Amino acid sequence: MQGVSLQGIRKSFGATAVLREVALDVPPGEFVALVGPSGCGKTTLMRIVAGIETPDSGQVHIGGRDVTRAHPGARDVAMVFQSYALYPHLTAAQNIAVPLVMRRLSLLQRMPFLGGIMPGSRAARRRIQEDVAAIAAPLGLTPLLERRPGQLSGGQRQRVALARAVVRKPAVFLLDEPLSNLDAALRVATRREIVEIHRRTGAATLYVTHDQTEALTMADRVAVMQAGELLQIGSPAEVYENPADIRVAGFIGSPKMNLLPAHVGDDGAVRLLGMETGLHSAARGPVTLGIRPEALHLGGAWPAEVAHVEYLGESALLHARLGETEIVLRAEPGLRAVAGLPIQIGFGHALLFGADGKRLARHEMAHA
Repeated sequence: MQGVSLQGIRKSFGATAVLREVALDVPPGEFVALVGPSGCGKTTLMRIVAGIETPDSGQVHIGGRDVTRAHPGARDVAMVFQSYALYPHLTAAQNIAVPLVMRRLSLLQRMPFLGGIMPGSRAARRRIQEDVAAIAAPLGLTPLLERRPGQLSGGQRQRVALARAVVRKPAVFLLDEPLSNLDAALRVATRREIVEIHRRTGAATLYVTHDQTEALTMADRVAVMQAGELLQIGSPAEVYENPADIRVAGFIGSPKMNLLPAHVGDDGAVRLLGMETGLHSAARGPVTLGIRPEALHLGGAWPAEVAHVEYLGESALLHARLGETEIVLRAEPGLRAVAGLPIQIGFGHALLFGADGKRLARHEMAHA
């Protein structure tokens, strides 16, 4: 089995720096989701791994081999695009078979008429058909193999693209926003299929998405990017519960973490709106208090004012103004509150971020 190692990857387009010293390792058998807002450089990084783009500096290793300048075909990498990239004139079976035909048949064996009489051609094509049937079955594609892409739904086309990428058993599996064109129900179903494919193949998998739900539910580790920088990489629980950077805290989570201006006095006590929070820090001066919506609750020391309530069915989101900052907390679905209603807010678990945006490790927490 082979993994991917990226070391010091830099890339600029003209005067615009797209990637800034990115280092990332994806060991064999691991599923890493690369997540970040549009334009953060994640797709460019994927294309560099695939060999479609060349970095300005840095190295790409696959299976311990330096492939930084290697042709895409020499990397043993399979890629699934957002646009599916299927051949419209070929059936689903023929689309899936394309990488096998290119690898296993000679140029003469691939010719429409001559190929049929070339030595070994029929046996090779029979094995290709068997491999296509084997990968199509678990993806539910067997009844669709004779259809062309124009006769398939978006979800079916995406499964054909997945099958085509997996059928040749690549060392590295790259997926670039593969679910963005699907509706919500299909996204959920296809997420499960992709994870199952990864488990069966054991290939090192790099999955690019701007959808943090996909990243958190599918990946072994999540790599968070912004503005060409890799800010943090860790398990889904780690990047959600312990963001290392305020930019990670503000991106991961839906709704995102509440970020409130606070102050650490000379006594080390952290104060919010002039009131002690029960937090202490070795830092001094302005800091940012990070609180997840589920860690906030009604009833506490801080006066706030309801802005509006979003009903979500199983729960509700209460938007309120705390000083000059709008906060969001999760509430019971039966909550009835109107704009302007005064309330009291308290919180449980919280994090502190310094003036440089980095999380402060040395602080104690007591319930406010």
